[in-house]
Amino acid sequence: MKSDASDARSSVLLVASPGGHLSQMKLLMPCFADFERRWVTLDHESVDVDGDDVVFGYGPTTRNLVNFVRNLGLAWRELRRSRPDVIVSTGAAIAVPFFVLGRLMGVRTVYLEVYDRVDSRTLTARLVKPFTDAFLLQWQSQRDLYGTGTVVGAIY
Repeated sequence: MKSDASDARSSVLLVASPGGHLSQMKLLMPCFADFERRWVTLDHESVDVDGDDVVFGYGPTTRNLVNFVRNLGLAWRELRRSRPDVIVSTGAAIAVPFFVLGRLMGVRTVYLEVYDRVDSRTLTARLVKPFTDAFLLQWQSQRDLYGTGTVVGAIY
């Protein structure tokens, strides 16, 4: 909780599935050095968020309605509790409930499409795009696929 303006820090909720999505998100850590950080991911032995707070969602997430509803509840509780200034994600499906509810709650949302999807659109990006304040892409070919978005360049 932010106590007063003198020591208030912006907070970010970083949402990413384990594996490549989380690895790409971790490459962005220097951007969030001055932020209060909290992660949402799935419980997996590979998850390492360098000592930051982490909340585990419910998986599998891909096309699993029960876990989507469970993650929707998690998103509701977490967004009300932590009140982040911004939600940032590289996917995958765990991001969807956080972006939908985040938008409804007035939280800024930033989505970065994954590095390796250059010739087709991801399901997650298609679902969260209407709920993003900034839709970021790593390749011009991704912009051609989506029609809009900001090409920021490759993060690797």
